[in-house]
Amino acid sequence: MKASHSLWKESALRAGFNLVGITTAEPSPNLQAYIHWLNAHMYGEMQYLARNDRIQRRMDLNQILSGVRSLVVVGMDYAWASRSHRWSAELRNPARGRIAAYAWGADYHAVMQERLKRLTAELTGIAARRRCQDWKVYVDTGALLERSHGQLAGLGFIGKNTMLIHPRKGGNFFLGVILTTLEFDEYDPPAPVSMCGSCQRCLQACPTQAFPEPYVLDARLCISYLTIEHKGWLPRELREKMGNWIFGCDVCQEVCPFQRFASSEAETVFQAEMLDRAAPRLLDLLSLSEEEFRSRYQGTVLWRLGYPRLLRNAIIAAGNWGDELALTPLERLLDSDWPIVRGHAAWALVRILGENVHSLLRRRLANEGDGEVRREIRQLFRAGTHQFTA
Repeated sequence: MKASHSLWKESALRAGFNLVGITTAEPSPNLQAYIHWLNAHMYGEMQYLARNDRIQRRMDLNQILSGVRSLVVVGMDYAWASRSHRWSAELRNPARGRIAAYAWGADYHAVMQERLKRLTAELTGIAARRRCQDWKVYVDTGALLERSHGQLAGLGFIGKNTMLIHPRKGGNFFLGVILTTLEFDEYDPPAPVSMCGSCQRCLQACPTQAFPEPYVLDARLCISYLTIEHKGWLPRELREKMGNWIFGCDVCQEVCPFQRFASSEAETVFQAEMLDRAAPRLLDLLSLSEEEFRSRYQGTVLWRLGYPRLLRNAIIAAGNWGDELALTPLERLLDSDWPIVRGHAAWALVRILGENVHSLLRRRLANEGDGEVRREIRQLFRAGTHQFTA
């Protein structure tokens, strides 16, 4: 007997998911475009995306779950439109480090995975009497093109910014996928492939021009990638363009006309009750100890970033702020245990003080044992009017 389409959808909505669609377990129609993107090396340091075994799984979902027949794709809203609007001026305050809205609250991976597993166990427990086989759940962790499968399941269309956009909700929702061997008595029709028309607001608004063409994102230029996935030294030519973003970026989402429909009643566990959770003061971040980082961010998405990279990102934002109030904590960070912190602190000091900080950096260079930091400082001298000679 086939599984009940209506039962699964109703149960998913009761479990707290705002969107749910069910589609057949077919490879994404965007698979060739994805392979072309990989061949262009636009994935940056995310080598796992180009692994052959993961490509093979995307081409044949049976390699993820043998006998898979269906995908249940769910969405959960995270943006609180009224709150983010009330804070709009402070979010753009260069004295604060801005965090993308999806990371304001609890770690969505854990929240959604728990609900998906509970939902699936409940429903397949009912279906076990009908000889149900197996299932798997993923939230950003499987070898799946979730947004494409979401479009096939009717949850929305793919925008020119590569995001999945619901025409009456915008794009501020998380995606989760249940792979199951169940066959359903009904499947949802796909959403339109795109509803962007001639609009190019997202492409034009991107601070780093990370979209070489519509529907293609060069991750190497994306602020979200740079602040989260990039583990080392950030390209000097992109640092100024990062503004006050310290974790992720919402620009291409914010300018989308469909965002005017964004929900004002999102899941409270993903919300920030205080402004500092959405945009902490940079001076506080620059003085944050590793213990304070653990206390403040454990259990959130920012915990995955790690202490040194959060400092690195805050340092760049401080350099872009350009206020001399940041000088004292930046000078202290020249003695940090982490090379990427010391090197980016040197960049921020030069950004604020220019050549007035060269004597300080000469002293730093004389005692610096890390080759990458030494190269960074030398490059800062070369970029100035005076050439450094060791």
